[in-house]
Amino acid sequence: MKAFTTLTGLVAPLDRANVDTDAIIPKQFLKSIKRTGFGVNCFDEWRYLDHGEPGMDHQSRPLNPDFPLNQARYQGAQILLTQQNFGCGSSREHAPWALDDYGFRAVIAPSFADIFFNNCFKNGLLPIVLPQTVVNELFKQTFAQEGYCLTIDLPSQTVSTPSNEQYQFEITEHRKHCLLNGLDEIGLTLAHTQAIKAYETKHKAEQPWLFH
Repeated sequence: MKAFTTLTGLVAPLDRANVDTDAIIPKQFLKSIKRTGFGVNCFDEWRYLDHGEPGMDHQSRPLNPDFPLNQARYQGAQILLTQQNFGCGSSREHAPWALDDYGFRAVIAPSFADIFFNNCFKNGLLPIVLPQTVVNELFKQTFAQEGYCLTIDLPSQTVSTPSNEQYQFEITEHRKHCLLNGLDEIGLTLAHTQAIKAYETKHKAEQPWLFH
């Protein structure tokens, strides 16, 4: 998992509430568990004017010019700005996979669906909750200024604007530690490899009959 420390990135606005996981990555693309290759289908039904299916040549598909991610000014965005209850619907972990594979490192919203929120941390994607009034102001600035960037500093838990406004966000110490060190659940377990081996050796010596 990629570590997250600080990021200064272009912001892409998705001014919609209750964006569900089927909108983030439609069900027909859930056949793989490789965690990669989902970026081209992220927001598939909104990005393209035709119906998408696995294996299609996406270079030749007609794009929806009104969808923000298709507009030139938001190309290369690493921060998604959106509205309340983002990631609602099914619990598919493919949703943060798709956002990460597209290129997003963080999502800012007034609120998130619980399972999606938890899945983000497990996959190196930072979900940031800010007050609705702050999110509304960030939308206003993003629309007004082409190339609008924000700086996210995870160690200090702040989001900073080009005009030096700074907003604090909350994150648990455990999640912060995992993101700063690029540790998913497997990586966190492997960090204790020596202790696990020592326990298994001791356990086998004390109760050898369990191993026959």
